[in-house]
Amino acid sequence: MFNTFILPVVIFAIIGIIAGILLTVASKLFEVKTDQRIELISDVLPQANCGACGFAGCSDYADAIVSSGAASNLCRPGGASTSEKIAAIMGTKADAFTAQAAVLHCGGNCRVTTKKFDFIGISSCSAAKRFYGGNGLCTFGCIGLGDCVSVCDTNCISICNGIAEINKYNCIACGKCVNVCPNSLITLRPVTCHIDVACSSKDNGKITKQNCSVGCIGCKICEKKCLNDAIHIIDFHAVIDYSKCTSCGACFDACPTGAITNCECNIQNL
Repeated sequence: MFNTFILPVVIFAIIGIIAGILLTVASKLFEVKTDQRIELISDVLPQANCGACGFAGCSDYADAIVSSGAASNLCRPGGASTSEKIAAIMGTKADAFTAQAAVLHCGGNCRVTTKKFDFIGISSCSAAKRFYGGNGLCTFGCIGLGDCVSVCDTNCISICNGIAEINKYNCIACGKCVNVCPNSLITLRPVTCHIDVACSSKDNGKITKQNCSVGCIGCKICEKKCLNDAIHIIDFHAVIDYSKCTSCGACFDACPTGAITNCECNIQNL
C-alpha cells in the first residue's frame, strides 16, 4: 500500500521542493535589477503610447529618461506638469515645455473650391489620393475623408464643409494626424502662435487661384511686410517659421487672398 500510493506522492513532493529551491536560487542569481524610478516615471506619464516623444511608448520613454538621460519635456500629451513630475523624480530641473497644437494648412472648403469627381469607395484620404491625386481640383488640398479624424484619440478633429477642422484647445499634440495625412497638410505649432498659412499648393499662382479662391498665389507681399523674417515663399506658397513668428498679424493684414489666417481674430481655418 505504501509503495503503491504514498511513496510516489512523497517522491513527487520532494522533487517539487527541490525544483522550487533551485528556481528561487536561480531567480536570485540571475535577477535583473530594475531602477524603481522607471516605474515611478511610467506612472506619471499619460500612457497615450502615441510615440510623439520619439520612443515606442511611455514605458520606453521612462526607461530612456533613467538609463540615457532623455529630456523630461518630450511628452507632449502630458505637458508641463508631467515634465515637472519627471524632474522631481529624477532630482533635476524640469526642461522648458512649449505647448503645441495641430494646425491644418488648407482652407479649401466647399465654399471656395470644388471637387473634380465624387469618390465612391473606402472612405479614406489615402485611398482617394491614389486616384489622380485626390478628388479635389487642388491635388495638394485636404481630401476631407477623415483619416485624421479616425486616429485622433481626443475627438478634436471633425470634417466641416469638406475639410478637416481642428479644435486646438482639445488637441494634445500627439502627432498622429500629422503622420496619417497623405498630403502632409497638418503640422504642430506652439499654441501661443496665432498666424497660420491655410494653403499648401505647389502650383503657381495662376493655377492655384483657378482651383481655390483663397489659395496662396506666392505674391511675396507677406515676406515684405514681415519684420521678423518669419515667412517665406517656398514651392509657390507661404511657409511660417514659428520660431521667429511673433503673431504680429502684419502678414495676415496684407494677404490679398485670405490664405493667411489669424485664429486670435476668430478667423476660422475652414
